[in-house]
Parts: sequence; structure tokens; C-alpha cells
Amino acid sequence: MSADTLYVDKELSWLSFNERVLQEAADKNVPIIERVRFLGIFSSNLDEFYQVRFADVKRRILINEEQGGDSKAKELLNKIQDKVLKLNQDFDHLYNDILLEMARRHIFLVNEKQLTEYQQNWLKRHFVSNLLPHITPIILTDDMDVLSFLKDAYSYLAVELKKEGQKTRYALIEIPTDEIERFIKVPEPKGKRRRKTIILLDNIIRLCLDEIFSGLFDYDSVEAYAMKMTRDAEYDLTNEVDHSLLENMSDSLDQRLTALPVRFVYQRDMPQDMVKHILDMLKISDYDSVLPGARYHNFKDFIGFPNVGMKYLENPPLPPIESADFTTSTNAFEAIRQRDVLLYYPYHTFRHMTELVRQASFDPKVRSIRINIYRVAKNSRIINSMIDAANNGKRVTVVVELQARFDEEANIEWARVLTDAGVKVVFGTPGLKIHSKLCLISRREEDGLREYAHIGTGNFHEKTARIYTDFSLFTADKSITTEVRKVFNFIENPYKPVKFSHLIVSPRNSRTRIYRLIEREIEHAKNRQKAGITLKVNNLVDKGLVDLLYKASNEGVKIRIIVRGMCSLIPGVRGLSHNIKVISIVDRFLEHPRVFTFENGGDRDVYISSADWMTRNIDNRIEVAAPIKDERLKQRIMDILELQFADRAKARVIDKDMSNAYVKRGNRKKVRSQIEIYDYLKQVERAEKRQASKQKNE
Repeated sequence: MSADTLYVDKELSWLSFNERVLQEAADKNVPIIERVRFLGIFSSNLDEFYQVRFADVKRRILINEEQGGDSKAKELLNKIQDKVLKLNQDFDHLYNDILLEMARRHIFLVNEKQLTEYQQNWLKRHFVSNLLPHITPIILTDDMDVLSFLKDAYSYLAVELKKEGQKTRYALIEIPTDEIERFIKVPEPKGKRRRKTIILLDNIIRLCLDEIFSGLFDYDSVEAYAMKMTRDAEYDLTNEVDHSLLENMSDSLDQRLTALPVRFVYQRDMPQDMVKHILDMLKISDYDSVLPGARYHNFKDFIGFPNVGMKYLENPPLPPIESADFTTSTNAFEAIRQRDVLLYYPYHTFRHMTELVRQASFDPKVRSIRINIYRVAKNSRIINSMIDAANNGKRVTVVVELQARFDEEANIEWARVLTDAGVKVVFGTPGLKIHSKLCLISRREEDGLREYAHIGTGNFHEKTARIYTDFSLFTADKSITTEVRKVFNFIENPYKPVKFSHLIVSPRNSRTRIYRLIEREIEHAKNRQKAGITLKVNNLVDKGLVDLLYKASNEGVKIRIIVRGMCSLIPGVRGLSHNIKVISIVDRFLEHPRVFTFENGGDRDVYISSADWMTRNIDNRIEVAAPIKDERLKQRIMDILELQFADRAKARVIDKDMSNAYVKRGNRKKVRSQIEIYDYLKQVERAEKRQASKQKNE
């Protein structure tokens, strides 16, 4: 088999994942408002794809032209363009279908030409009173550097001002969604209260163009057309000795604002002279993506599309479950000291995590707190507790990852706030992202100093913990807490030798340890012992790991994989991967945890991890995988995975054709795993609570 047929290009696999998101928007079993929001998720994903994945392919082409290298990048770029064009066409058709479906439920998303006179007059008054102060057009001139001010992935209206006998003027108006809601509910006249009308901010501006330009410009006609530009999101860190990493990161964010574009999307009926003029000003190259589109861009705002109708038009809430381990204990430390605790968000409440650090911030027995943050909420209770702890005299160390893509600016600001509060802030090493999800609390107790650790698969982020599925392990097991402390020491001294026996830590030992675990399964299979691998990851694209999984498959190891996003591995190929099955689940919650399980001849090993199986996560980041030692918790994780492999509602088959076919139901029960997992965990916690109550009464 040739090398070209061994792997799927990760960029095409990523687009296939986004197609699964679009499938959710197309699924008529999904509540209509949620379908609109999936359109927003698709659009947001595509923005990031261009900022990162597409931009990388473009760089490979340019490097190849200069000095040789990736000669196949041009072919890949053409495949990407074709796939994106097809996805955008599907998106446009689906959007129109969803508009009709909403209208049947008396919700109307209208444009400025579909308003009644009463609504037009109301909107014009609303515009002058509330919106006009936020709008300042940029008049385009031939000598203007548009790239110096045009914002990445923001939606603009390109305005054409025409006057007979004069040169056409062009202007740009930013849709000011940072200050104003994009969706405005329009009042209905008496007798039509059942009808709900929503208009986009874009269309209010189109309606009120004369209010913006009249009296300042002389024109016969004024028209506006939607457009959006996406920039390359990568940046280069300067290595000047007299610059701190914080200063370098701030500089690099400025560089990103003027990074070259990789995509330009415009309203397809925009006049060609106008299109050409803007493309020239943006310095769009032959390798950039230029896409005609519909009337609206920046659909990512549709993630927050309001439900102005009945409750059944969106997903019913699933109230977060409380952990019996925490609720039946006098404090968080007692719960963790008794036995390891495992939470699975968003099914479990994130409040247990915030309560742990809140208690630690003023507990007189707590001596120190260490935590590393990658992404945190805008108003983070975790960060506020770190500040409270410092004010209470605790030794607090916060490792801030300044290179967390798209969160750099927020993290820089958090670093300054924490430093001002007296917290020790550590930035780690440039070029080595810290992606682990660790917290370590040391506490002086009657029998000496005891440490409590958190190891997770997701960020300390209150908002994403409500929509991302992730595991959190809380433990006072000394063999684990000692090594978590070593990880924090390693972050501060990355060149000092360190050894880990229990934790799998990138970049120190992840590749060798995972290779060894897979090879052990191969040996078990050869010896006719119980052998099998079950994986759950966001992305599986590291060729070394893929090749070893191919080898394990050929040696008889049964391998099951759940991948949310990119998957370079091709399953089900005779003589290559016939023992490998891969599925992907897209549903109301974003599947985010990483779990590795190995049968080990019947003595199963289970790990949760912050690391995907990508080269960057294995070799070029600080990541941590922790073994689950409690047999009770091992079984809980396996039960959850089994429910996902039994999914017959939201699971898709991953194959070489990237067909995204749903797993066939056959005569089996229609299992929707995310709902089944919620019910399962409710039962588990009820049983744990009954058991705790029984023990208390004995």
C-alpha cells in the first residue's frame, strides 16, 4: 500500500468533522432553534479552520516555492477549496430551509425589505437613538492601508455611493456586534402578537444608510454588500533577550492584527468592480480563498440565536448532577481524602471544582495552591479564588499559558491582574505550550503535610464546563500528587531532569510510554491473552501512533476509537486496519475528553489525559495523562464509553471516504448516548448517596 493511501489529510478530515456539525443543523429531530445554533457553530469552526489549517497549507506552498519542500500542498489546497465550496452551498440551502421551518412556528428572521411601514419607522427611531453612535464608516481611498485596521473574522458592509458624472465612492461599515446584540426583536402591530419578528443588525444598517451618509455625502444611490476577511492566526515570537515573554506576546498580538488574509467572503451580487477594488486593497493572492456567499457573514453569532418562541424549540435543560462524594462530606478535602473522586462535565456540576478552590482560599490548614490555566471564563471564580488565597497569606502559583490560541489577550490581562494581587505568575517556556489541567493544594493536617490534586481533560472554565464533556479526577493518592508536584517543578525548570513513574507527561515520556502500552497489547495478542485498545480523543493524526495502531490491528488487537475531529487513520482496511473501528459523535454537548484504555491481559489500564494524539501534544507541549486506580471509577469510565459505542442516534462511521454515514441501528434500541450517560450518572450518584447515608447510620 502506498504512503498516500495510509493516511487521510488532516485538513480534509477536519472539514469532514465540520460536515458532521452541519448534519446536526440538517437533522429535523433537533429542535429548530438548536439547528440555527449549529449553523453558528459550523461557521465559527470554519473561521478557525481558515485562520489555522488553511493558513498552514498556504505557508507550505509559499515555502515550497522559495526553497522546496511540500510539493503536494497545492493539490491539497485545491481539494480544500472544492470541499469548502460544497459545504458553503449546503449551508446556504440549509439556512433557507431553516428559515421556512421557523416561519411555520411563527418566528420570522426578516431583511429590511420585508418589514411593514410600522416596523420600518420603529427601527429607524431605534437606529438613531441606540445604534448610530456605534457606527463610523471608513471611506476607502487609493493610498489607504486597509489591512492596518480591518478586523479579522468581523463582518462588514461594503458600501457603494454613486453619483452621476462622479467617481464611485466606497466605504466600509463594521457590524458593531461587540457593543450591540446582532439580533433585534421587532415589535408587532396589534392583532399579530403571536408572530415573532427578528432582524439582524446588518439589515437595520442597510435600512438606515441614508441616516448615516445623508448630508455629508452627495450621492444618487447607496447600496451595501456583506463581506468578511479572515487572517492567518499564526505569529512569530521575537527572541530578544531584553523583552519578557509577556511583552513579546503583546507584540505578537499586534502582528496578528496586520497578518495577511487567507480568505475573503463577499455577497455574491456585489458589483465586480467593487470586488476587484477590495481584493486589490487586501492584497489577496492566488492561494487565498475568495468565496461568493449569501447576504450574511459571521454566522458564528448565530450560536447565541435567541429563542423567542416556545420552550420546546430548544433542548430541554439537563440540570447538573451533584457528586455524592462531595455532598455527603463536611468539606471538599474530606471527600477527596476518603477516596478518589471522578466528575464528568457537563453532567456533573462544575461547582464542586470552584468550591474546592474557594475553600482552599481561606482554609487555615492550606499552605499553598498551584494551578495552571489555559482558558478560563471571562469572570473566572477560579482566578478570583487565587487572588483571595493570596490575600489570605497562602503561597499561590498560577501558570498562565500566554500562547493559548485566541485566548492570548485575555490571559495576558489575567497575568497582570494576578501579579498585581501578589500571586506568583509563571509563564513557562516559549515554544512549549502548557496544556495540562492541573491543580495542587498542600494542606497541613494532623498527620503532616498532605497534597490534593486535580487532573483533568478540560479547562478550568465555568462556561465551557456547561457545554463540553470532560473528566476531572480529584485525588490525595501520594503516588499521583507527588508527580503532579514534579510537573509544576518541571514547568518552572524544564531543563532539569525529572522522572515520572505513574503520570504520562509530554514531552518527557508520552511517546515512549504510549508506544510501550500499545506494544504490550500486541504481545498479549500474540500470546492469545486478552488484548484490546479503546481510545477517545479529539484528534488522531500523529503518524507514529497511527502506524503502531495499524501494526496492533494486524497482530490481532481489537481497537475501538471515538474521534470528535480529525482522524488520519483509515479503519477497516484488510491487511492494514481490519481490526479497527472508528466512530464520531456530534450532539448537544461538545465531546472533549481524552481517554486511553488497554486490556492488559485482563488487568485493564485506564488513563484520562489532556493530550490528543497529535505530534504537537505528544512532543511539543506539556500534557498530563493520569492512571485511574480506583476500580469503581475505571468501571464508570468504561460504562460511559460503552454507552457511546452503543449510540444509534448521533454516532457516525469514520471511513476512508469520509462519508459521515450514521451508525446503522439495525434491530437495536435507538440509543442517544449523551442522554443515556446523564441518566446513568444520576443513577450512580443516587446509589452512592444511599450508600453514604447507610454507612453514616450504621
